[in-house]
Amino acid sequence: MQKMLFSDMPISDAIKRAVAELGFEEATAIQTASIPLILSGKDIIGQSQTGTGKTAAFSIPAIEKINAKERRVVQVLILCPTRELAVQACDEINKFSKYVEGVRVVPVYGGQPIDRQFRALRMGAQIVVGTPGRVMDHMRRGTLKLDQLRMIILDEADEMLSMGFREDIETILQDVPEQRQTLLFSATMSPEILQLTRRYQTQPELIKVTREQLTVPSIEQYYYEVPSSKKVEVLCRLLDVYNPRLSMVFCNTKRQVDELVSQLQLRGYLADGLHGDMKQPARDHVMDLFRAGNIDVLVATDVAARGIDVDDIGAVFNYDIPQDEEYYVHRIGRTGRAGREGRAFTFVTGRREAYALRNIMRYTNCKIQLKAVPSSSQVREKRVGKFMDKVRSVIGEGNLEEYLQIVDDMTGEDLTSADIAAALVKMALVKEGRRGLPSREDDDLFAAHARNQSRGSMEGRRRSRDRDQAGRPGGRSRSERGTERERVPMARLCISIGRQNKVNAGHILGAIAGETGLPGKSFGRIEIQDRQTIVEVPAQHRHEVLEAMKGCRILGKQVVIQEAPGSPRRRPQK
Repeated sequence: MQKMLFSDMPISDAIKRAVAELGFEEATAIQTASIPLILSGKDIIGQSQTGTGKTAAFSIPAIEKINAKERRVVQVLILCPTRELAVQACDEINKFSKYVEGVRVVPVYGGQPIDRQFRALRMGAQIVVGTPGRVMDHMRRGTLKLDQLRMIILDEADEMLSMGFREDIETILQDVPEQRQTLLFSATMSPEILQLTRRYQTQPELIKVTREQLTVPSIEQYYYEVPSSKKVEVLCRLLDVYNPRLSMVFCNTKRQVDELVSQLQLRGYLADGLHGDMKQPARDHVMDLFRAGNIDVLVATDVAARGIDVDDIGAVFNYDIPQDEEYYVHRIGRTGRAGREGRAFTFVTGRREAYALRNIMRYTNCKIQLKAVPSSSQVREKRVGKFMDKVRSVIGEGNLEEYLQIVDDMTGEDLTSADIAAALVKMALVKEGRRGLPSREDDDLFAAHARNQSRGSMEGRRRSRDRDQAGRPGGRSRSERGTERERVPMARLCISIGRQNKVNAGHILGAIAGETGLPGKSFGRIEIQDRQTIVEVPAQHRHEVLEAMKGCRILGKQVVIQEAPGSPRRRPQK
């Protein structure tokens, strides 16, 4: 597809000015195909993966089509699966509408006091962005009126369905005016998605971005075979050798985020974390520090990182290998943006993770190159070189007279200037932020681990080849993935709403997923009883779910959630 320049698109000069100010010149494939069709009034189905520019693809024409003079009429509704994506969409719309007078956008999502949203909606807005559960809540209360809605957008539709929001989405679509424009964006085209399009769209145009566009050629992708006890050491070595201005480190659990942040800070790095236990103001504060460069290393979980939009991230580290192939694409898409080069590093420990990495390579259709861990001498050379550059810079600036006097005073104490200089170098390199130079003893350990991993990988390849010869595909089948999920430790939670309240599994799943941002496929069995419901959630997330669901409403009823007897437990294997 021939991509268009934003300057050639049929959009207002005000939006073109904002786009140019943001540094965008050429539209992505999804933007090139979508924007003219949306402006012409057509319903569309946009199929593309994370990182292809979907938000701009619908935000720009949505801004273009609203009537800014009708300040209190909600004209555009955007549904997102998580609060982070809702906040991101709001931020994008505000950026693109910077020079368009009178445009106001309001986000509504779980986890934020609803009274604050009442006040924001009363002040008026033409665009509302929200999660399905909270949008339904406002519609029931009468605080969100959609009787004059002209456009509705379903962003990440497949994710919303997997989180159990189908019934909420259908209720919203049935309650808004029939004479409207409906836009649907999804990474996949499942039967459920197709049912929605047939029922609620009018002759939609399908726009598809192929998988080959998942990865960015400007991103260098490497992996390292690392024993789990040495991950921190390897991360520090890579940070020292490559010295990215900003970097993101992804962990699979909130506990790992907290532990890694503490270890990095003790070693002198400007690091902070982002995860689901943090309140929104705390998240915003960390992100402001990161964008301003006051934090060099941001450590985050996948859910907390959704919606982060920073263009100059030089490197992404998969400290823990992603639990899903799509997460890998989402993670590495944080670097190499806006035409910049980027690097993605993945740590692999053990044979199981080696298999997971192989599946990621198949999914992304790209080669991730194995690299040796930088040696202590390489790190030392980089650190010393960086230090010497600083020294030369300070000498070049001059104004050293008062400091030379201190050196002269010390040389009168039977010290030579060389002794003093060596001591200062040692203080700067070895004691810098309590972070010393790497130990040469670790080099042998890394080399031995790499040899063991290589042998294991060869054995894994032989087993894979045997399976292929037996007529089975080399990658994990759907049933195998299901079996892996069944081994995840689960916690049983009890919610004070049941069959007598006419609740169903979709209501329960949608409420929990909407408040926590956890993917719907991570939950287990939902057992609806007369007066209560028992739901299985991943044990590692049970405290997050309990905290997020405090004061939550399901079907208009405020519910109480607590741990059920026998939690946590492990699902029985079939």
